[in-house]
Amino acid sequence: MFNFKKSEVWAKNLQITMQIGLTMAGCIIFCFFLGRWIDGLLDTRGVFMVIFTILGVVGGANTVYRQIIEITEKDSNGSS
Repeated sequence: MFNFKKSEVWAKNLQITMQIGLTMAGCIIFCFFLGRWIDGLLDTRGVFMVIFTILGVVGGANTVYRQIIEITEKDSNGSS
């Protein structure tokens, strides 16, 4: 049987890793499909898809950076 008390740190680290990965992927995928939708409306050839995908990468990286800073500040203050 899996003992959660012994694996609490492991589970917390897994949660943080999954949160960061899903945040980054979500931002990129959302912006990709938003750009694709705008390309369909304006009948352009992927211009907005590329622009919004790049914006998704930048926005996702910014959000992940802020999440990491928040997590490290909580850990350095000793709270959980």
